[in-house]
Amino acid sequence: MGIRLDDEALNQLFRDARTFNGFRPDPVPDETVRQLYELVKWGPTAFNAQPARYVFVRSDQAKAKLVETLYGSNREKTLSAPLNVIVAYDLRFFEHLPRLSASSNARALFEGAPHIVEPTALRNGSLQGAYLILAARALGLGVGVISGFDADKLDRAFFPDGRYKANFIANLGHGDPASVRERAERFAFDEVAQIL
Repeated sequence: MGIRLDDEALNQLFRDARTFNGFRPDPVPDETVRQLYELVKWGPTAFNAQPARYVFVRSDQAKAKLVETLYGSNREKTLSAPLNVIVAYDLRFFEHLPRLSASSNARALFEGAPHIVEPTALRNGSLQGAYLILAARALGLGVGVISGFDADKLDRAFFPDGRYKANFIANLGHGDPASVRERAERFAFDEVAQIL
């Protein structure tokens, strides 16, 4: 399948990776944003549905609109990042399945069962959001993920037609080490996992 990544790469992606609450002012160029997506798009999703949608927020006008939807200290964190991305999911993702999926009846499956559309979009869009975090780290970017926002207000501001729904926001840039909190404890394997 592949070769095991060395410890340096694993450290960058996982062990030494931290949540940044502040960022240096260095910009994230469009080329890096495109490289980021070019990595994210390869992550697996059910039916290859790829329901995540991304709104990269950089302009002052777009940031002002975004900040109005955030709670408390998330405003300052978001404004400190040179780039923010709203990770959303498409409630009509299944319209693209004839093009994307190897399953010939995938679109009909979802059109005929609307109760599975949103859970599928949210679950697989969340996977894609996790791929985005790892891809950003792989490209040397710092990431700070936030969910403290008024989702209805954000959706009205950025997705007024109701087709997309916000999942979370990721602040991206070159992280300020002074903004990192002391690392919190993690569960041990035996506390949360079992091998049957």
